[in-house]
Amino acid sequence: MENGNYLEKERIGKLLIKFAVPCILSLIISCLYNIVDQIFVGNSSLGYLGNAATGVIFPITVVGWGLSLFFGDGAAAWLSVSLGEGKGDKIHRGVGNAMLASFISGCIVILIAYLFGDDLLLLLGGTEANLALARDYGTIIYAMMPLALVQNCLAAIIRADGAPGYAMLAMITGAVCNIIGDPIAIYALDMGIKGAAYATIIGKFVSFVICICYLFKSKTFKIKIGSFVPNFGILSKIMALGLSSFLTQLCIVATTIVNNVLFVRYGMKSEFGADIPLAAFVVIMKLFQIVLNIAIGIAAGAQPIVGYNYGAKQYGRVKELLKLILVWTGGICLFCTVLFEAMPKVLIAMFGAGGGAEGLDPQLYMRFAIPCLRIYLMFIVFTCLQKVCAIFTQSIGEAKIAAPLSFLRDILLIVCAFIVPIRLGVMGVVWAAPIADAIAIALTIPIMIFVWKKLGKLQKQTESVAMTAPTE
Repeated sequence: MENGNYLEKERIGKLLIKFAVPCILSLIISCLYNIVDQIFVGNSSLGYLGNAATGVIFPITVVGWGLSLFFGDGAAAWLSVSLGEGKGDKIHRGVGNAMLASFISGCIVILIAYLFGDDLLLLLGGTEANLALARDYGTIIYAMMPLALVQNCLAAIIRADGAPGYAMLAMITGAVCNIIGDPIAIYALDMGIKGAAYATIIGKFVSFVICICYLFKSKTFKIKIGSFVPNFGILSKIMALGLSSFLTQLCIVATTIVNNVLFVRYGMKSEFGADIPLAAFVVIMKLFQIVLNIAIGIAAGAQPIVGYNYGAKQYGRVKELLKLILVWTGGICLFCTVLFEAMPKVLIAMFGAGGGAEGLDPQLYMRFAIPCLRIYLMFIVFTCLQKVCAIFTQSIGEAKIAAPLSFLRDILLIVCAFIVPIRLGVMGVVWAAPIADAIAIALTIPIMIFVWKKLGKLQKQTESVAMTAPTE
């Protein structure tokens, strides 16, 4: 109960720093696996084709990530609310079931990826020029999927258990292994894109081992063999709470695939060709992913605090948390927007200037990539605020609101991506993003006003009951 009192009594700002900062760092470090691969691959002899190849595999890894959050974030939210309600005796079963479901999901992803092979890669935006590289990279990455999903699931649970620093340590250690391994495998051992993949799965395995070790020192639950016996009643509650996180990642997959295909289709009709728009978009998505993970880290880090206080009927603290989450997210995203608009060339050049492929004009690559970055990320502050609102509503158990909010922006983006390029060509695919962002935030605002008013009513009811309750 000591942990519960802490979540209920400690100053909100201090709590948010304690939980959100490690969560942000963990998520950024997690996405660095793919980003670091792209930086080293993009600056190798493979050039932009290597980046395009990793981008083809990216949707498959995001599906895995989404499945791990489906069970991990759901179990984390269920854990927090259960503690707030004083019902912590079955938490270990929720943790075990979430881990088991994550592992099985990883096996299913492997089966589908290997079964459909090149046909799947072509569907995800593979071209004749990058298909072999994508196959080499993906075949190795797939092998680690089940354990990687369990590790991601456990990271969310560990944060909710009151040990965000431990989850961060696990992610940092694995990322450092990947960063050290990339140049050794890619350059020193001359393994090319396969080296990047091997460095990635080694780092993931190290993080997995560290997360598993936490189970022997957890605070609010004790894992046992019986924890892994399937309990569909508990699992259904976890899945309901994690649905928003899963849909968020699934929508990222859908928008990435649609954008990949449309960039190839309309790029072929332009002076840039098929691979330059695809390679530039992959780089921009990595920058987008960093900022989005900061926002998600703020909201997901706050999830245990929000969930506990909501379960304990401390609605005033829940409202205070929402305000702080929105202020933090808005401030950070506005700062990042200034960077994107002011120094796009520097950011793009980090991933390689487009060299390494015969016949490629680096100036042509930059001529597309720079305006693409500025336009696509123009309203990223709206994207992040909208996603944060979805996670917040998930944290208070409002699954019916959280689910549609989680995919609202992405559905709009897909629709716009098909319509706008009809007149604007390949640049229309780019302009679809800020248009979708503006519409999504406009629709989200009235929903969040409703949630805010509902919290206010609950707060007044609780205060009224407390005032009329007899005193001893």
